[in-house]
Amino acid sequence: MKFSPDIHSLCCPKCRDGMEPLSHEGVTIDRCTGCEGLWFDGNEADHLKSLPGSEALDSGSARKGRRYNEHDAINCPHCARQMERTADWKQTHIWFEICREHGVFMDAGEFTDLKHETLSDKLRSFLKGHRPA
Repeated sequence: MKFSPDIHSLCCPKCRDGMEPLSHEGVTIDRCTGCEGLWFDGNEADHLKSLPGSEALDSGSARKGRRYNEHDAINCPHCARQMERTADWKQTHIWFEICREHGVFMDAGEFTDLKHETLSDKLRSFLKGHRPA
């Protein structure tokens, strides 16, 4: 489900490069051709998180993603309003941007990290508690 059929003519909210469609089991998301960040319409990230093998969509470099993670004042590629920066409630070290009307942008490597909660992630959350978004 896409909110805007012409997102591919729009730019990445982080680096301004183009976006390309990627699909997994009938769910199509968009990946930046430059920074390799991922755009998920609506609840696509939650849906894909439950599908085996969906982390293959996040083929970008986590190192590159960490560099772009510093750029947090970005605008939604659909409505151009500034997106909110928030942390995952279970893995508080994962920060991403959200437009509550249109979707979520994750830097390269963040979706894979989100999908695979490790024992160290659980221990880190227990020891540090939840970080306010």
